[in-house]
Amino acid sequence: MTRRYDLIVFDWDGTLFDSTMLIVRCIQAACADVGAAVPSDEAAAYVIGLGLQDALQHAVPGLPAARYPELGRRYRHHYLARQDELVLFPGTVEMLQALRARHHLLAVATGKSRSGLDDALAQAQLHRLFDATRTADETASKPDPRMLHELMREFGVDPNRTLMIGDTTHDLQLAANSGAAKVGVAYGAHDAEAFAPHAPLYVARSTRELHDWLLGNA
Repeated sequence: MTRRYDLIVFDWDGTLFDSTMLIVRCIQAACADVGAAVPSDEAAAYVIGLGLQDALQHAVPGLPAARYPELGRRYRHHYLARQDELVLFPGTVEMLQALRARHHLLAVATGKSRSGLDDALAQAQLHRLFDATRTADETASKPDPRMLHELMREFGVDPNRTLMIGDTTHDLQLAANSGAAKVGVAYGAHDAEAFAPHAPLYVARSTRELHDWLLGNA
């Protein structure tokens, strides 16, 4: 099959890494620690994919600005205490290996920090499968297109040869803002109905479905 996309970029949390509910619980626990209103599961899940500061400001809009750093520290405390519980979604490694075998360039664009992503990649032993990564603390947070623009520029790949895959509308808007194609996954933070206004090429409900679609269409 002729390769349609040279560069395939994945979000991390909720797309490759089964971390959605842990992130939700850590946001909620951090809010309780600082005496802020605790967001619902839905509200906390909605902000996943944004950089931490943007995510907390969206999830807890009534907190005085000077207290967001404290909230961020409490979130990190809870997340680091439980991050060893996290695993890749089943079939993730096999999917990435199949794409590498077809000579796609593979990258990650995530709202995590650089240290957070590096820790997660080391835990999952996936460093060798990605050609490049971008995090929210070293460039702009989603949905600003800078992450994808930097990755495309690094490899000399045009937007029409780039595919962005993610579990949130922030990922799909990132793709739209950069001119890249987009695919949603409905097994992470946002459900399939939320993706409809963004017109993704496909919405996968499992890693297996995503794997099969990529082999047939990417």
